[in-house]
Amino acid sequence: MPLSRTAVQELYTTGIDRYRLFIGAFRAPQGIQALLQRADLLHSGLRVLDAGCGFGVVTFAFLDALRQRSLDYRSIDGFDLTPAMLARFQKTLEARGLTRVQLRRADVLSLEDLPSTWANYDLILSASMLEYLPKRDLPRALRGLRARQTPGGRILVLITRKTPETRVLIAWWWRAERYTKHELLRAFKEAGYEGPVFHRFPLRYAWLNRATYAVEARVAVDSHNGADESAVPSPE
Repeated sequence: MPLSRTAVQELYTTGIDRYRLFIGAFRAPQGIQALLQRADLLHSGLRVLDAGCGFGVVTFAFLDALRQRSLDYRSIDGFDLTPAMLARFQKTLEARGLTRVQLRRADVLSLEDLPSTWANYDLILSASMLEYLPKRDLPRALRGLRARQTPGGRILVLITRKTPETRVLIAWWWRAERYTKHELLRAFKEAGYEGPVFHRFPLRYAWLNRATYAVEARVAVDSHNGADESAVPSPE
């Protein structure tokens, strides 16, 4: 049974340091950076949304991957459900002097709460967030994200794989859903994304492949980006 939205906030408010240690023990931030560099998602001038940004693990991995290639970005926006996570993220941004990253509190199932200018993203990144939705709501969440992308835009979702290990480490400990490849292919298809591709973490982070699917998909160039128009409010 998925946690309520309030329970998710409580879990990641009280467990924020435990979560940092948990992902650090598995070298997830370094693995995500290596995956981004390998997945051919990077070029200059990207407008990026970090969906379920937490305290910034994916954003900082993305920035480090760009830096390794001497690339720059246009802007990064990030939203999360948990204020404590966002506060930690903002503190780190300020410490690093990063000013082109904007944060908001929002629920992926209520994206109308985001500014109308949060749209036309070239790339959406999302890690360890969609597992906290009821499985029936995953296509709806993906549709809402797709509605905020440019034609041809791409999404990379890191989401928990259904294995014996994740039953203990994720389902029991972190109270999150897990997915099979078939379930994810069906959800991306229902959401209107094209040709999902499953990436693997590089060999030096091979253990992450046992726990996590990395799914890249694309918005059709000729698609109507307003598939879920309620997710993107009209500018005033």
